Amino acid sequence: MITLKGVDPLMIANNLTPYEPTHPGEVLKEEIEYRGISQRKLAAQMGISHTLLNEVLNCKRPVLPEYALLFEAALGIEAEMLVKMQARYNIQTIRKNKLWSERIEKVRKLASML
Repeated sequence: MITLKGVDPLMIANNLTPYEPTHPGEVLKEEIEYRGISQRKLAAQMGISHTLLNEVLNCKRPVLPEYALLFEAALGIEAEMLVKMQARYNIQTIRKNKLWSERIEKVRKLASML
C-alpha cells in the first residue's frame, strides 16, 4: 500500500478498491475477442465444453486454478494472475453482501473483547 504524509492511504488511486469488482472472465473474454479466437475453438483446444467456457467468460462461473492453467497454456496469460483476480473478485463481492458484512462486524466486535 502506498502512503504519503498527511494523506489517507485509502484515498490514493493505487490503493482504491473498485466499486464493481472485475471478474477474470471479463478480461479473458476481451482478450479472445481481440485475438479473434472463437469460443468453440478455444474450448476444444482447452479440452473443456463450450458451455463451461462461455459461463466463465460471462462471469457465471469462477476461474478455478485448473481452468487458469488451461488458459495459461492456450493464451499465455499467467494462471496465478487469473487466480488472484478471482480471489479479489470473490472477496469484494462478499464484502458488498449485507448479511456477510453484518456477520463480519459481529465477529470483529466479539474478537475485540478477547
